[in-house]
Amino acid sequence: MANFHVYAAGTGSNVEHPAIRRIGVSDVFDALRRGFEDFWDKPSHYVFLCLIYPVVGVFLITWTSGGNALQLIYPLMTGFALLGPFAAIGLYEISRRREQNMDTSWWHALEVRNSPAMPAIAVLGVMLMALFIVWLFTAQALFSWLYGDSAPATFFGLASDVLTTQRGWTLIILGNVIGFLFALVALSTTVIAFPLLLDRDIGAYAAVETSARAIMANPMPMLLWGLIVAVGLVIGTLPLLVGLAIVLPVLGHSTWHLYRKVIEAAPASTGNRA
Repeated sequence: MANFHVYAAGTGSNVEHPAIRRIGVSDVFDALRRGFEDFWDKPSHYVFLCLIYPVVGVFLITWTSGGNALQLIYPLMTGFALLGPFAAIGLYEISRRREQNMDTSWWHALEVRNSPAMPAIAVLGVMLMALFIVWLFTAQALFSWLYGDSAPATFFGLASDVLTTQRGWTLIILGNVIGFLFALVALSTTVIAFPLLLDRDIGAYAAVETSARAIMANPMPMLLWGLIVAVGLVIGTLPLLVGLAIVLPVLGHSTWHLYRKVIEAAPASTGNRA
């Protein structure tokens, strides 16, 4: 496993600990501004890359409607964001290339498959997928606890019950609190893990550990970033999920710039990508 840098870079049990910078709220908004700049540089390319997200979202809604699982529409839409850090890996590559004045044609996003850190990236992707699945099971268990095992007959009937009854408000409050905890786990373990792995092949464990240290060193700015991501995704889902085709690439590019602000540049000898 060490040969593929899944656990840590190099051989043996050596783990690299990238230096963490302290950032402020202004840095978070500057990263967001730079993300917008990356997006507008060639917006048609980036929208094309991210059209898959609203398509998948519509598919999930259709599937749950036909499968008598209407109660999972909201958990699916919100939980899908847990996979965002992994799904945006190609956007980090575009921002990296633009930062270095390299060609940013959209097909370069596919070049991440040649990254030496791809095994570690895949491991973290599987971790997020597992977190997503556990979230869905947890949401279903909460619904069953409050509503029993019978599935809702119609979407409007479910919405009316959720919004106008005590058990519905209990579902909203508990569901969002639990969802917040899942999002906090994802944020704490992967906030800069994927761009870090793309830039420096240091291994999955070191990437997760560095993300956790970044959160502890910058709790308020990182929580603000998490709030911006959450609000952006909500706004993106409102116009039938089409807004995600803009929100997701902007957030993806911004994550790269947030990573650059939080993590000290690697010495040339550590194998960072050119």
